[in-house]
Amino acid sequence: MTAAARGTVSVVIPVYNEEANLPQLLPRLLPVLDALDRPFEVILVDDGSRDGSLEVLKRFAHEDPEHVRVVELSRNFGQHPAILAGFTYATGDVIVTLDADLQNPPEEIPKLLALTDKGYDAVGGIRMHRQDTLFRRIASWLVSRVTTGITGIRLTDYGCMLRAYSREVVDLINRCEENATFIPALAQTFSRRPAEVPVQHAARSAGESKYSLYRLFRLNFDLMTGFSVVPLQLFTLFGFVVASGGFLFGVYLLVRRFLLLRQSEADGVFTLFALAFLVMGVLMAGLGIVGEYIGRIYQEVRGRPRYLVRHVYGGVDAPLTLHADAGEAVRPRR
Repeated sequence: MTAAARGTVSVVIPVYNEEANLPQLLPRLLPVLDALDRPFEVILVDDGSRDGSLEVLKRFAHEDPEHVRVVELSRNFGQHPAILAGFTYATGDVIVTLDADLQNPPEEIPKLLALTDKGYDAVGGIRMHRQDTLFRRIASWLVSRVTTGITGIRLTDYGCMLRAYSREVVDLINRCEENATFIPALAQTFSRRPAEVPVQHAARSAGESKYSLYRLFRLNFDLMTGFSVVPLQLFTLFGFVVASGGFLFGVYLLVRRFLLLRQSEADGVFTLFALAFLVMGVLMAGLGIVGEYIGRIYQEVRGRPRYLVRHVYGGVDAPLTLHADAGEAVRPRR
């Protein structure tokens, strides 16, 4: 198969405060893409970095405007909105996502493209020998299992952003106007022929992870509420169980009090307190779950853009100012 037949490749990389890692990024990435013997472009999306990342990215675009394009967002919108911004500008037949921290080595990209060349339209990486803390690995495994059970989306490694998508899948993603979404799961729902492949994982050489434990929890909770109503259904079922248990306990107390002619012990008040706290806890948890869904509806009806593009550097330079994404392509494909 010729390079033209295999199609062009776009690599989309979100960047947030990665000044220390960026000098190593393109020197490792570009030789890998050159060796593919097919047209390619690299789209680096600065997600409101507060360090010197944007200046480094501008230099990349100036030194190689033919292959490198930098999309500057007006502020920090988050990893997935930044990737969506990159998708809007991507012109390739295959679009690869990659993190800027080099924990997913760029040298693994050919593994994904080998499968897209065989017709797979969504190829995900599975991090092997993860260089993360034991707690983070256990938490990731637990969240993945719970999320898979709730959403029904079959992804082995939700946290790996080294992935490749066909043009068709990315176009469908670009047509979605959801304010909060999880790209790998969304792509999986659109894919007709998904696949996964083991990839290497490296320790972060500089900087720190942008995902705290709280942000990871929020991301996965957004994933569950964004792709399933099972949490609401589980809460409803649990509410019925608790209500049934309370009713049966009341019947037991009634029988014990009047039919067995026994006086209730003073300690019984503590039992009632325990039951009251249990019911209140269930109600508060349920209100929280309902609130999450209402919050998502509130975000959608406001109609605010998922991201704002301040400027574009490199490529076919188009200095757009504060472009508000509306789900459609910014300019036609080359």
